[in-house]
Amino acid sequence: MMFHGNRWAAAFVALADGKPEAFACLKALVPAVKAAPGALFGRPASRRLEKLLAECADAAGIAQPAVTYAIRFITLLVEKNLFSHIDSILHKIEERFNQQNGILAVTAESAAPLDSAFEDELKRRLREYSGAADVTLKSHLVPELLGGYRLRFGGYYIDASLKGQIESMKAGLEAAALAPVQGV
Repeated sequence: MMFHGNRWAAAFVALADGKPEAFACLKALVPAVKAAPGALFGRPASRRLEKLLAECADAAGIAQPAVTYAIRFITLLVEKNLFSHIDSILHKIEERFNQQNGILAVTAESAAPLDSAFEDELKRRLREYSGAADVTLKSHLVPELLGGYRLRFGGYYIDASLKGQIESMKAGLEAAALAPVQGV
């Protein structure tokens, strides 16, 4: 059977009526399911799971109706033996909520941690460039970059890293060395 993550994401967004708090609740409850001992498959497991998730939500002080949406969605995934796809589904749900709310999701890779002033300026410029209502920035350390940063958002990829510049110079030098000599 083929898995359709986009359909599950669309179903959750429709069920939650586009409310971001339902997605936040879903993200908050998923670790409890992942930490549950043993495998959770089928209807009997989903009924036990409902109780566990309701207790977790109460302990975390998560309000209704977001809890109901998240619990129903998780238990349905467990009943259908599809919970193993939850990370993919969460990613697709986040994309849908971001798109609905005009939020541009950006991944930044850098050799060293980005300072807050740089992050703020980067977000400001990306908002201006894209027209997004807001920008979320997820940063990852990638020491191999040596310096600078790489950005990924939408269909764009920007490499402003030292490693990228060195590789570009290397490719240019190799191309020049292999080019036929003119006028000889």
